[in-house]
Amino acid sequence: MSYTLGILDQSPIMDGATNEQTLQKTVALAQNAEQLGYSRFWVSEHHHSDALAGSSPEVLVSYLLAKTASIRIGSGGVMLQHYSPYKVAENFHVLSSLEPGRVDLGVGKAPGGLPLSTKALQYGTLNQGEDFEKRLTFLQQLIEQNVPTDHDLHGVQATPIPKVSPALFLLGASPQSAELAGRLGIAFVFARFINSDNELLAQASSIYREHHPKGHFVVSIAAVAAPTNKEAKGLIEDQKITKVHLASGRTLTLQSVELAEKFGQESGEEYTVKQYDADIVYGSPEEIKNLLDHFHVQYQIDEFILHTPVRKEFERQRSFELLSPIHLKLQQQVTVR
Repeated sequence: MSYTLGILDQSPIMDGATNEQTLQKTVALAQNAEQLGYSRFWVSEHHHSDALAGSSPEVLVSYLLAKTASIRIGSGGVMLQHYSPYKVAENFHVLSSLEPGRVDLGVGKAPGGLPLSTKALQYGTLNQGEDFEKRLTFLQQLIEQNVPTDHDLHGVQATPIPKVSPALFLLGASPQSAELAGRLGIAFVFARFINSDNELLAQASSIYREHHPKGHFVVSIAAVAAPTNKEAKGLIEDQKITKVHLASGRTLTLQSVELAEKFGQESGEEYTVKQYDADIVYGSPEEIKNLLDHFHVQYQIDEFILHTPVRKEFERQRSFELLSPIHLKLQQQVTVR
């Protein structure tokens, strides 16, 4: 296998579980991922949600680092529009000082919630409309300890300075985001579980490599494995993607029609809500591995981050086990014999 595999866990609240139980399941999944040979384990940021318990990735990352021994742990991602780049850098420098070489800082430009929670996050802060690229560039400069001499904040350091800096990733679902990551020379993660248009994936890969030929190109992909193709198909038949299209041209993905409607209402813009069939990779482990192998070659992908949107705990856990590097390697050995 010439690519690596990681996991994105959004801490979904299912089967009547409490928030406390849900977060402990995330801990258990991270520990299991470490045993199964996954390269990294990321947690997400969603606000004011009764479907997902992960609202503070930096706090959850710190706990997961303490509960695991070797797997990389990170944010998938911190929604940088809400926060001071300086404080984000400080947070992840502390984490990297505690666990050198194990910390990933993934940042995204989505709001991670409805307009009301965005207003709450930015309540009382300055520069709410500051350009995302400016924030990301400053964050990179702080992480790399390279704030230029002509910058207003030249000389500032986000202490403590770790011996090993956190790995910086930009998360996005468009060629424009890929271009930004390429120009800045940082790793890029294309969120195919949000935007499954393979033509856009191809464009994102091409433009990223054009700007950063030796960069790290990652794809976060929705995938569900089961012992048979038929069973896997049954697990995803009712899965939908819900999007709200705003008059300003923005399109956002929400967990349900109700949330999409609420987002549209709170935005103050004209909007439409549409549902689409979710493009989820499904099948037996060998079938999914064959597809990942194909994607790896066609789109020059260095790593896949698996997102498994199954609302049943046993089937979700089993899917991660079936697709794990250890299982696929063992399966390869059996196949060869």
